[in-house]
Amino acid sequence: MRAFNKLPSNAAASLPAGKHEDGGGLRLVKKADGGGQWVYRYSLHGRRREMGLGPIPAVSLKAAREEAAKWRARVAMGYDPIAERDKERANRLGGLFKEVALDAFEARKAELKDDGKAGRWLSPLEQHVFPKLGKVPIAQITQRDIRDCLAPIWHTKAATAKKAINRLNVVFKHAAALELDVDIQAVGKARELLGKQRHKETHIPAMPWQDVPEFYHSLEEPSVATLALRLLILTGARSGPIRMLKLDDIEGDVWTIPAEDMKGRVGAVEDFRVPLSSEAQNVIEAALPFARNGFLFWNRKNVISDMAMAAIMKRRGLEARPHGFRTSLREWLAECTTAQHEVAEMVLAHKTDSSVVRSYRRTDFLDQRRPLMERWAQHCCGQDGQVVRMVSQ
Repeated sequence: MRAFNKLPSNAAASLPAGKHEDGGGLRLVKKADGGGQWVYRYSLHGRRREMGLGPIPAVSLKAAREEAAKWRARVAMGYDPIAERDKERANRLGGLFKEVALDAFEARKAELKDDGKAGRWLSPLEQHVFPKLGKVPIAQITQRDIRDCLAPIWHTKAATAKKAINRLNVVFKHAAALELDVDIQAVGKARELLGKQRHKETHIPAMPWQDVPEFYHSLEEPSVATLALRLLILTGARSGPIRMLKLDDIEGDVWTIPAEDMKGRVGAVEDFRVPLSSEAQNVIEAALPFARNGFLFWNRKNVISDMAMAAIMKRRGLEARPHGFRTSLREWLAECTTAQHEVAEMVLAHKTDSSVVRSYRRTDFLDQRRPLMERWAQHCCGQDGQVVRMVSQ
């Protein structure tokens, strides 16, 4: 068997998901969605390491082989390819803050939802840091520079400032890893100089559960945004999964939300099942004419925007917002049912107990949640109901 060049020339397109060896330490890690990554695996000083060589199809098999051969020669000479490449990057970047920040973002794309395409990771830096410090060598940036940069928003835009300082911390650590001469403590010192934020956390306004039936009844217009809002109310789901709902994710009376679409679950392996009440199924049926490209709530060129449902409530002069219906549902569960705490929290996909306890509790309480969601739908539709009593199993 050949020791090198084992993969066929069309490997990137033809091979299934999994790990495929080309020989000499070069490996193709293929994803189920068709994407993938070239990886060079090597041992140095008794230590096994893996070095990413780029994604497919941007990096061809030929280019990956050439890159692997380059680093294989460096290993033979006793050099660490990862350390060598970091030095090359540092020299190429020139150490300007913006360039280092963009490099840090590239290195962390895999950790972000949809590879960070939404731009949320970089947004705080682009808006509030790049204009002042983007062209400054990161080695010259002090805690006073960071303080002066964030002071205007530290209290007035507290959440954004907090995100910005967290990103700054990541960028400075990345610069240190590139062996740039930075003060790794500069961000922490800046936080001390900025002091405690005066901002008080405010909760998203929610509609009292008693008022939900009247509002739900008013959503008679058969528009895509109105139907999406109705399904959001009925399921207690966040707006993101509602907007991205795919027809293939619905089977019978169960909607399965992929793990990557669940808030705070980037990299998670567990999907979340949502029991669909009769009314929820009716809403889905009514929305089918809007379905395009596999998505249920399609509007012209894409799925409906994040503001589409909120605009309905804003136009009516309501203080409450779509996300607040999760609070409405949770309060209804507490006041009008005898559901166990774990079951009620699972309705909203909230995590309870420690990770150890959750590892032993392998249920998502789907059967217990079904009657609760059916009863909630009846309440939303204005049908008087009795307290739901959960039978111990």
